[in-house]
Amino acid sequence: MTSTPVLDDLPFPERFESEAALEDYLATPSRDLVRDMARLDGDLMILGVGGKMGPTLARLAKNAMPGRRVIAVARFSEAGVREALEAHGIETIACDLLDRAAIAALPPCANVVFMAGRKFGADADNPLTWAMNAHVPALVAEHFHASRIVAFSTACVYPFVPVTSQGASESDAPNPPGEYANSCVGRERMFEYFSQRHSTPGRLFRLSYAIDLRYGVLADVALKVWRGEPVDVTMGHVNVIWQGDANAQALRCLAAATVPTSPLNVSGPETTSIRWLAQEFAREFDKPVTISGQEAPTAWLMNTGEAERLFGYPRVPLAQQIRWVADWISREQRQYGKPTKFESRDGKY
Repeated sequence: MTSTPVLDDLPFPERFESEAALEDYLATPSRDLVRDMARLDGDLMILGVGGKMGPTLARLAKNAMPGRRVIAVARFSEAGVREALEAHGIETIACDLLDRAAIAALPPCANVVFMAGRKFGADADNPLTWAMNAHVPALVAEHFHASRIVAFSTACVYPFVPVTSQGASESDAPNPPGEYANSCVGRERMFEYFSQRHSTPGRLFRLSYAIDLRYGVLADVALKVWRGEPVDVTMGHVNVIWQGDANAQALRCLAAATVPTSPLNVSGPETTSIRWLAQEFAREFDKPVTISGQEAPTAWLMNTGEAERLFGYPRVPLAQQIRWVADWISREQRQYGKPTKFESRDGKY
């Protein structure tokens, strides 16, 4: 097994006193994750590790698969990320994934998690957005055709669905608004094409709104309430999931890969009201809340029943996430300053 404590033996912390404590918790595996990683042969490579979720996913993987290599690949343009990963025993390779020769030079690896992509500022340079979200996946899928590949995707590949529905399911055809979302369909199609051509096992990890204390829909709403700013409820409902649970499910997808690759919706099971979230944070902060707009009858919502069948419910419930976020923000701890822009209904970010 692993010498690292497992989540099953730990109570929920009352609060996180520091970013280091938060990241240690996010990097703690469950017994189910350790078991599933033990079922896999070979090492793990994470492409595009430098984003909000990648560093803790890499640490989580290292703790869940002791004795095997975890290789983190990115441009490493943000200071300190590479050094922090290496301090936890994770190997690193600097690589520009738009460089075909650089991808060709990457060593083979039995298991690959693909996390690269471009979202914010996408409409400012749509050709670059399509290159990152469709061309790079084609290069990666071809080079690593002999690997298992879990490719991060998004709920944005779906059209809006009625908020009274159970959410879009994996059998629903992608038909989203906006160039960014359509480039994400392109990403999926490239992984599907090469998976079909080479019988590459994989999963298309359609994730909706992972939550950390430093970013995410909960932090976006909570910060507005804390600062006395109005909360727009036009995009009135979302699905959210604790980042640790999302990362664990991404890694467990390696053991649940299909041939050819297939999509899997991943988020929390609740259809969560933005108005209700604002009111909950107002109660936590003992502050008034100002609501603007009126809820639209549709939203980007997913049915996560298949993920729950495979992995069970996410470990951290929504109520616990709200308490943690409220405590973090009330102590004015660090934020990434990267709002999700969940309010957008035109697909422009």
